[in-house]
Amino acid sequence: MQDKTPNVCCIFNLAPHYRSAIYTLMDKELHCDFYFGDQVETPIKLMDVASLSGYKKTVRNVKIFNNRYTWQKNVVGLVFKNYKHYILTGDHKVLSNLVIAFFAWILNKKVYLWMHGLKSKEELYWKEKLEIYPLYHLAYKFLLYGNYSRNIMINKGFDADKMLCIYNSLDYDVQFKIRQKLVKSNIYADYFKNDKPVLIYVGRIQKIKKIDLILISMLILKQRGIDCNLVIVGDNSDDLDLTTLIRDAGLESNVWIYGPCYNEEITGELIYNADVCVSPGNVGLTAMHCFVYGTPVITNNNFETQMPEFEVIEKDSTGDFFEQGNVWDLANKITGWIGLDNKKRENIRLKAFEIIDNKYNPNYQIKVLKTALNA
Repeated sequence: MQDKTPNVCCIFNLAPHYRSAIYTLMDKELHCDFYFGDQVETPIKLMDVASLSGYKKTVRNVKIFNNRYTWQKNVVGLVFKNYKHYILTGDHKVLSNLVIAFFAWILNKKVYLWMHGLKSKEELYWKEKLEIYPLYHLAYKFLLYGNYSRNIMINKGFDADKMLCIYNSLDYDVQFKIRQKLVKSNIYADYFKNDKPVLIYVGRIQKIKKIDLILISMLILKQRGIDCNLVIVGDNSDDLDLTTLIRDAGLESNVWIYGPCYNEEITGELIYNADVCVSPGNVGLTAMHCFVYGTPVITNNNFETQMPEFEVIEKDSTGDFFEQGNVWDLANKITGWIGLDNKKRENIRLKAFEIIDNKYNPNYQIKVLKTALNA
């Protein structure tokens, strides 16, 4: 019987570790060939690309035109090879993507842009249109991280039928197995020597994440007679002096700087046993990581600057949004998510599980990819 597997070439700007599950599934079920860029501006842990049978090459991402744009070396020629489908990182500032898309259009091949999409509801300036629209109009399909961007693009005149929401995923199968074994533990009572509600922050420790707002909110709550603990899990990539901030706030006994954790079982236990995750800056993958273990998330309400994963949060159901930069509102929102009774907390946990189990996992993503490639 003839193999009808799509002839797929994937050209991505990087191979981040968190994407290893979906790339492995694509390797197994779509038999893709993979080409990855070597670096981006933000430090990101990389996956072992050699584990992919379809891995072909890591190419150089070269900055051009005063570092405004990127050119991926030795990828344009791939458009003339025997591929029918090209899945590209949908970044309009990667100019090699535009050249690939142009020749693919001439050769009657199909380009799929895996991307954030447009996030601003404001009309684009002509300069932005000149950068963005040529690439977008050459695409056969858009693989978008969420509905927020999809709706904006529809309102700006893009064809709704060309846009599929692929969402995002972590290592779901591993996390699901860990989740099934998790139970309430004394991890926080043993460390803090009290039973106060626990806030958690999970992710890279960066200025943009506004972790200081959590500390200020804790002080506001303290003045109201509400004491909380905080655990901070992540790598300090901006060298923030958290210790001084915590000492100046007088919260040394209430804050646990756990640091980076690469043991998913430990991370799962930390998240599972927390009352709520607070991510005052953009929330990103943190929201998915917390939801897979059933912990609600609070983040800011400026959706145009948020990462697309903010969409997993359903206000008053699985988390909340505070007014960006308003520590008083953040303190108010935290108050509503701590000290919940066991029944309500379990209902929240189950709702969070459902969101990840239904859409934010590699199994859902592979279905979306198959739909797009076979359209």
